[in-house]
Amino acid sequence: MGPVMELNGRPVSTGELAGLALYGYGHFTTMLVTDLRVRGLELHMERLSRDCATLFGSELDIPRVRELARRSARAHPSPSVVRVTVYDPTLDLGRPSARALPQILVTTRAAPGSAPPPVHLGTRLFTRDAPTVKGTGLFGAVRQRRAAQLDGFDDALFTGVDGRVSEGPTWNIGFLDGSGLVWPQAPCLPGVTMRLVGQAAEALGVPVSTRPLSAVAATGAAGAFVTNATAGVRPVASIDGVHLPRPDLLRRLSQAYQELPGELL
Repeated sequence: MGPVMELNGRPVSTGELAGLALYGYGHFTTMLVTDLRVRGLELHMERLSRDCATLFGSELDIPRVRELARRSARAHPSPSVVRVTVYDPTLDLGRPSARALPQILVTTRAAPGSAPPPVHLGTRLFTRDAPTVKGTGLFGAVRQRRAAQLDGFDDALFTGVDGRVSEGPTWNIGFLDGSGLVWPQAPCLPGVTMRLVGQAAEALGVPVSTRPLSAVAATGAAGAFVTNATAGVRPVASIDGVHLPRPDLLRRLSQAYQELPGELL
């Protein structure tokens, strides 16, 4: 079954998608739904509520969001990937400050059948606009991913003008320093999976810290991984062609994340 899109619980028309396609002004979250359960569900809902207030100055009907996402997930084989996008189909490009009427678009597709292989990353100088918002405008991020792939890598690892690594187009990155877990201190999205992995690490007694990391320091890490809701914990094979080891701690973190109970959608 291919992806299915519904706006406020009904099939969406091409005209209703025009504003989102042409302007890209909106926000979203993506959840892996297994037997109607989602890891970090409340964190996903908090993100939607926070970003709706930031972009539209509006309060989002979270019970309605859950209802629509649940209905869509029920109609698809488990597990499935459910994306909730919030945008205003009537947005006026000339006057985006006008009172907004954000709507709920739910897109559902089959979850990947197997875990993705370790990823090879190439650093790219780039910082997303409004990094703490999971916005729908992905032009810059996709452009950097494309450029990295044309250079022979699987994906892009963003660095700022200060040389610090931050995140990737659709994921966060974590590093292992031989004794614990290190998140890069830089403008980035506070990802749900990232936060859950941090909680899992603390439950294992693994020290967790956040500090600035240069690209050179990143290539000298004892291991690294990327995180998002679909892939979970995905090992990093190399950065800029420099091979990274895969210590046992990486396997333990991945297993601890997989064992986290989901919340009922």
